[in-house]
Amino acid sequence: MQEYYSPVGGLPGRDQLLTGRAIFTDAYAVIPRGVMTDIVTSRLPNWDMTRAWVLARPLTGFAETFSETILEIAQGGGSSKPEPDPDAEAVLFVLSGSGHLKADGEDFELAEGSYAYLAPGCEWSLLVGSNAAHPLKCVWIRKRYETIEGVAPPRSFVTRDQDVQPTSMPGYDGAWSTTRFVDPDDVAHDMHVNIVNFAPGASIPFAETHVMEHGLYMLHGKGVYRLNGDWVEVEAGDFLWLRAFCPQACYAGGPAPFRYLLYKNVNRHMPLSPGR
Repeated sequence: MQEYYSPVGGLPGRDQLLTGRAIFTDAYAVIPRGVMTDIVTSRLPNWDMTRAWVLARPLTGFAETFSETILEIAQGGGSSKPEPDPDAEAVLFVLSGSGHLKADGEDFELAEGSYAYLAPGCEWSLLVGSNAAHPLKCVWIRKRYETIEGVAPPRSFVTRDQDVQPTSMPGYDGAWSTTRFVDPDDVAHDMHVNIVNFAPGASIPFAETHVMEHGLYMLHGKGVYRLNGDWVEVEAGDFLWLRAFCPQACYAGGPAPFRYLLYKNVNRHMPLSPGR
């Protein structure tokens, strides 16, 4: 069984209906996996033999704090100058394949489930060997780091989903849990990229309404989300953007566990001017 879904590209057949699940509102957006075809990919400067599905970017009426992209890096591809913004921090999460990451002079071999936090100002590269069996597919989440006087920025690190014990939500006995890769009380971090886990039939039983902006990439399984009064079906490979304060709740559909990679901005004062 494939642990994490990644785009397959291609194009739908000419006999397919136009109707789909894609929707874009001022409170949320749904980008289903079926729209991640060959014709919506981007090529990025300084990335060789790589194509990108851009899921979110800062844009009026859309994502404000982050960008999220799925990279497909062919054998022999990658980048030695991947990040154009010196203030950016990032997370890489590997969906399939393998590659070599160098971050601040340290070498890491990445494989399915690898999680790399790349601190602001980190010098890094990501390369896939010419003899690799398959392309590397990974989620790349970027945010401009917000400094705090007297608090040092976090350091880069690499871990794996398989090596982190999920934390159960209180009273749920593991049916609803979060795989946390950083300490949630560490205010040096201004974003959290976690994995949220639901057993089949588990739910968020109330409409969360809060200040964090969200990006959710569905890794595994399926579910039904309640977003700003609408019911939305999602499955592995779909992406959701949720605006700050968008009411949100969900059910896990089964029969397999439902898991998604969650971005949210955290641990900072609220700016008193829009857009800052």
